Amino acid sequence: MKRIISPSLLSADFSILKEQIEIVKKAGAERLHIDCMDGHFVPNFTFGPFILKAIRKLTDLHLETHLMIDNPSNYFNDFIDAGADTLIFHYEASDDVRSDLEKIKNRNIKCGLAIKPETASDVLEEYIDILDYILVMSVSPGFGGQGFIEDTLLKMQAIDQMCINKGRRDNITIGVDGGVNLSTIDKVYKTGVDVTVVGSGLYKAPDIVARFKELSNQ
Repeated sequence: MKRIISPSLLSADFSILKEQIEIVKKAGAERLHIDCMDGHFVPNFTFGPFILKAIRKLTDLHLETHLMIDNPSNYFNDFIDAGADTLIFHYEASDDVRSDLEKIKNRNIKCGLAIKPETASDVLEEYIDILDYILVMSVSPGFGGQGFIEDTLLKMQAIDQMCINKGRRDNITIGVDGGVNLSTIDKVYKTGVDVTVVGSGLYKAPDIVARFKELSNQ
């Protein structure tokens, strides 16, 4: 199975952002991960729609946009209009998950649901019919560079099997975000996931292209 690496721009050098995007594209990246934090749902503040719009102008790569914000549906249209290709919000932040997923789908982009490390995988089961993307957090959301939580590997396996059992495995992308690096990536992919989000484990490497190839097992 092909290993898909989604570079997290949270770890990129924004003073040379265009170059940082181009270098991972050159290495083989087909998508970028955009972490959007509001300082409330998580204790940090990062990209909003204005920044996403600027990133969209710099690249044609698939932008998977991860909303770590309260009341996410209030901002769906802003992020979709700014150029998101997949829009992911947190199960824990939504008052009506199915309605929110439908709002995204109705805008003709892919919808995704993220769960924190402490959230059980079975909360996803009732949404398997509509989901395009499931994002498993393998660290507590809010900051880059955290250590990988080993217990989440069992959750990844359970979600992979859940999608198979529901006959939807070919329709749903399963991603993992947090603490993925050279020492953890092999065991992550052994669970059956499709995408790993890699930030500091890629962008802090002395040779980003060489590290991308190592991570993707090329």
